[in-house]
Amino acid sequence: MLGLSRYQWTVLFAAWLGWGFDLFDSILFNYVAPNCVPTLLGLQIGSPEARTATLFWTGVMTATLLLGWAAGGVIFGWVADRVGRTRTLLITMLLYGLGTAACAAADNIWMLLAFRIVAALGIGGEWAAGASMVAEVVPENKRVEAGALLYTAAPMGLFLATFVNLQVATHWFPDTPETSWRYVFLFGLVPAAIAFLVRLFVHEPERWQQVAAKTTPPKLSELFAPGTRHLTLSGLLTALIALLAWWSCNAFIPVVSTGMAQAQAGDMNLSAADTRAMAEHWKTIAVTCFNLGGLIGTLLTIPIAKRLGRRPMFGLYFAASAIALFATFGIDWAGVTRLYGFFFVGLAVFGVFGSFTYYLPELFPTRLRGTGAGFCYNIGRIIAAGGPFAVGAVAAQGTQSAVQVMFWIGLAPLLGVLLLPWVVETKGQVLRD
Repeated sequence: MLGLSRYQWTVLFAAWLGWGFDLFDSILFNYVAPNCVPTLLGLQIGSPEARTATLFWTGVMTATLLLGWAAGGVIFGWVADRVGRTRTLLITMLLYGLGTAACAAADNIWMLLAFRIVAALGIGGEWAAGASMVAEVVPENKRVEAGALLYTAAPMGLFLATFVNLQVATHWFPDTPETSWRYVFLFGLVPAAIAFLVRLFVHEPERWQQVAAKTTPPKLSELFAPGTRHLTLSGLLTALIALLAWWSCNAFIPVVSTGMAQAQAGDMNLSAADTRAMAEHWKTIAVTCFNLGGLIGTLLTIPIAKRLGRRPMFGLYFAASAIALFATFGIDWAGVTRLYGFFFVGLAVFGVFGSFTYYLPELFPTRLRGTGAGFCYNIGRIIAAGGPFAVGAVAAQGTQSAVQVMFWIGLAPLLGVLLLPWVVETKGQVLRD
């Protein structure tokens, strides 16, 4: 299948697990925020004060996650070029797994924030190691397929997070929302266990070993050398636009869908228990639609990138992202109808990320691949962090305000269309040593 050997499939699967649980751990807070934040702040779950605080702290936590993610991505991308891809994958998976599980023991909001920073460092570092490892192991003519398949782990990880939260909050502990979120965080231990299996079956890519043995360790400043600067700029711009759109809307899908459900439940005079059940159900629909769209969009990058090229592909996805955001949040849909609009948002806003697992490694030579890919994919999160923080601050005024802000997020991918002339085309190029 795809002309890959058994070992190449093993490498792809190991990186797939690492990235899937990376996203799984990164998004768990957003699912439990409506219960977690009020509990830690001593507020009544479901009260107006709790909803306001949840929207605000979702923005703060997401912005902090992105800053830690950016730092981890740059640091461990550089580490991956120095000590190897497999070792870095192991370290980062342990870091984000243990950091997420520790959130279950948080006694206050600041302790939770500290544990999220630890997890964020590992979450940011895993991507560069995994993407570089896959790009260096698979055949040249299968790099696009392997890269896109690697990124399918992202929607699958989010599907798993949705399932875990639904099982814990709705079926296992439906009557104790003030404690159920702690059990959700404990599932962060799973990737820590998987990390050891990765180390047993995957070794360092021969391509990296050969280059590392005869070259000097990379320096971050080399990304801005005259012959490399335009490549770094291309990777940074495309990743920044995609990150800004994704995090500014995805981080608030559970919160917005919960708010819409609570408003609908209020109109129907439902009980507190029925309101919670409706909120979990609407949250599941919205997130599932977004993730399903993302999965399909990720796979569609394969034929589009191979047939049209990387630059036209980014243009197509950025334009579709703007249209989907404007239509979903700009038209006065009924609440339940808007839930299904998240499918089209996910198709474009989420789907475009299927390209970064092969596009960014294509830009840089082997000795700079982890450093360059990690820098481009993650440093933009420092700027992108302002998106969730701003959305959270405005959304704290109410669910309708959040919907209006998410409409204006469509300007980010629209800007991406205008920046296409600076995107470097890599179609047909071999991976450089």
